[in-house]
Amino acid sequence: MTHPSPTPLRVLHAVRLLGYADGADIAHQAAAGLDETVATLREADRRGWVRLTAFAGDEGWSLTDTGRAENERLLAVERGAADPSNEIAVVHREFLPLNARLLRAVTDWQLKPAGGDRLAPNDHDDPSWDHRVLDELGSLGDSLTPLIGRLAAVLTRFGGYDSRFRSALDRARAGRHGWVDGTGVDSCHRVWFQLHEDLVATLGVDRGVPG
Repeated sequence: MTHPSPTPLRVLHAVRLLGYADGADIAHQAAAGLDETVATLREADRRGWVRLTAFAGDEGWSLTDTGRAENERLLAVERGAADPSNEIAVVHREFLPLNARLLRAVTDWQLKPAGGDRLAPNDHDDPSWDHRVLDELGSLGDSLTPLIGRLAAVLTRFGGYDSRFRSALDRARAGRHGWVDGTGVDSCHRVWFQLHEDLVATLGVDRGVPG
């Protein structure tokens, strides 16, 4: 039976996954109501786990070192109760080869060697090159779906990464190039990065290290 994470954990974890975000984005990431999220953030602020800062006219929340440690403690407790068979670690090991493919695909989306320059930017004037990358992302999305199903069967909060990835890919296929690797939208790369961070945080390991 899947385990639903409590709101305080989801909110603190959302701050970690987003890095720096306002209350509305954190609420969306945590699948929680805005009022509940803001109240949780204020309590976390009181405990020294998060801080509210302003940057370039925007205001957002971020984790403190103490908050990161608390997040990892909560995740470890939750995983111990919800995943006695270590399914998350098994999925993480299967995820790592897909992650290597994703990084190559994003590099190919950003760079297209030309005239002896291996680091020439991809100006997206070669449809066959871009289609090949998008096809690879589609294959990765297909492989991701069953992994997310297995993760969500353990912890409910893992659900949705595959649909977010597919939604971003659909936009990229429609000609909106930023949805492959953009940082200001819920792009393929951003969704994948957050999933990877979610896995390593939950397992308490470094990126690239099997759980």
